[in-house]
Amino acid sequence: MKKSRFSVVIAAVACAAALGAQQTPPASPKPSAAPVGPRIAIEPASFDFGTALPHKTLNKDFVIKNFGGAELVIESISTTCGCTIGQMETRNLKPGVAVPLRVSLETRSYSGIVQRSVLIRSNDPTKALLEVKVQANVQPGTPEAK
Repeated sequence: MKKSRFSVVIAAVACAAALGAQQTPPASPKPSAAPVGPRIAIEPASFDFGTALPHKTLNKDFVIKNFGGAELVIESISTTCGCTIGQMETRNLKPGVAVPLRVSLETRSYSGIVQRSVLIRSNDPTKALLEVKVQANVQPGTPEAK
């Protein structure tokens, strides 16, 4: 008798646990509209070229996207050093449009870690200045260097 009561108690606990696990999932949020105004995003936010040789030009394509609801205007692209260049085909991005940003870093006769920034000024009211960092570890004569 005690054994059957114990089995009933175990079955009741298991049913209660199963019922608790079958709760109705929360309603999925409605897709939000694009933010008002232009909004800039970049992928990736930074890039490490790893080990590189001196006197090389390293290139990386980033993607700039306008995830806002108005046209994004790239007002200027500047760099922290003449050894770095940031180039775009177009500077006006309609909502939802993504375009490549080609960043070139010249290793020149540098040695060790070289870190540079590309500064993108736009009409995004929340992020008027976007900084993208690139770096390389310049090592003369290293066989695995790019």
